[in-house]
Amino acid sequence: MRIAAVAFNNISPFHLAVPCVVFGDPHPGAPVFEFRVCAGETGSLQTTAGFGLSLLHGMEALTWADVIIVPSWRAPGETPPRALLQALRKAHARGARLVGLCLGAYVLAAAGLLEGRSATTHWSVAEDFSRRFPGVLQDSDVPYVDDGDIVTSAGTAAGLDCCLHLVRQAYGAAAASCIARRLVVAPHRPGGQAQFIEQPLPNTLRDSRLSGLLESLRSRLGEAHTLESMAREAAMSRRNFTRYFRQMTGISANRWLLNERLALSQRLLEGTGHSVAKVASLVGFGTTVNLRQQFRRAFGVSPSQWRQSFSSVGTG
Repeated sequence: MRIAAVAFNNISPFHLAVPCVVFGDPHPGAPVFEFRVCAGETGSLQTTAGFGLSLLHGMEALTWADVIIVPSWRAPGETPPRALLQALRKAHARGARLVGLCLGAYVLAAAGLLEGRSATTHWSVAEDFSRRFPGVLQDSDVPYVDDGDIVTSAGTAAGLDCCLHLVRQAYGAAAASCIARRLVVAPHRPGGQAQFIEQPLPNTLRDSRLSGLLESLRSRLGEAHTLESMAREAAMSRRNFTRYFRQMTGISANRWLLNERLALSQRLLEGTGHSVAKVASLVGFGTTVNLRQQFRRAFGVSPSQWRQSFSSVGTG
């Protein structure tokens, strides 16, 4: 797979580094990609960190690539260069897959490629994006949106999620997990942007009732928990508890509970020899069928495949 990442003046080094580290660096045991960074505009290119870029390729690389990644953009209100927009439209017309990470969605939208299609971008600019591009079906509560030949992601670290998704689609979960392990990141993170929009989980000093409940639930994930039982434990009505939990954490109580159970499942599969059935019981999924369904929905692989990729102990 041939991949080109578009650089521009005043690009964030981190945003540019995301596709570079996934597709440009060697990862033993993972596929080797043909990867190029190309200049998306003429003239000298600087980064926001104060160092310059010396690139071997210009926009001719966009005629070569199977996948073109726009890692971000300078500012929501700045129209990208006409030459870049034309090159992206031509690449899309010939069948290239286009990817906009973070504010890169603005570039694809400015090229007219997102009209009537699903996309996402950083939550902080979601309202501005909707105003500028009302024809785009924006989903601001997901890390990335795969709309076939066009893929967009939320901000910063979600770019890693998106790039690993591209690897997973093309080469399978094992390849994506191999790269993720090398980068010390999760192959797939459950949950959406909402958990980052609202204020962080409260600490004990700020909210002893909710934080105490969360710690208690974490220690008893194998038990059955419902909205009613959690609200009762928090000494709140179900309605008030539901509203308050989302206000404080950014996600629903059931979503939080699912995320915690999935995270514990990962740890048990990686660090113990428990059978899949035992893991399902310990984390509160009950049956292996339920664990497999939830695990595959969240991570794209089965519990056994996860263990095969990441386990440091033998199974028992």
